[in-house]
Amino acid sequence: MGVDLGSKRIGLAISDDGRVLASAYQVLQRGRSRVADHAELARTVAESGATLVVVGLPLSLSGRSGPAARAVEAEVAELRQVLDVPVELCDERLTTVVASRSLEGRRPALRRAVIDQMAAAGILQTWLDRQRRAS
Repeated sequence: MGVDLGSKRIGLAISDDGRVLASAYQVLQRGRSRVADHAELARTVAESGATLVVVGLPLSLSGRSGPAARAVEAEVAELRQVLDVPVELCDERLTTVVASRSLEGRRPALRRAVIDQMAAAGILQTWLDRQRRAS
C-alpha cells in the first residue's frame, strides 16, 4: 500500500498482486489525533490485505531532508509500532505536482478528493518500479 501523509488527508494506493501497477485506492481524512489516524490506517491496511506500506518522503528538490521530511520520518516511526506489516520510505519528490497537473481543468472539489490518492499511487509506482529494476 502506498501512503501520502498530508496534514489534512492521507492518500492511499494499492498495487495488483504481481506488484506491477499502483492504483489510487482511497483517502482518509485526518481526525483529532494521530493515534486515531494511525488506528484507521491500520484497519485499512488489514482490510486491503496489504503486506507492505510505502510512505512518501518529501525530500527537497536537492534531495535534502527538511522539516516536512523529518515530520514524516517521525510519523513513520510511530506507524512502525502500530502496523502489522513492514513500513518503508520512498522519495516522493514531484508526485503531488504530477498528480495535480494531471487533474488540471477539473473542479477544485474533485481535485482535492482525488489528488492525495493519485500522489499515493505515484509513490507506490515509484517504489514498485525501483524494486523491479533492482531484481
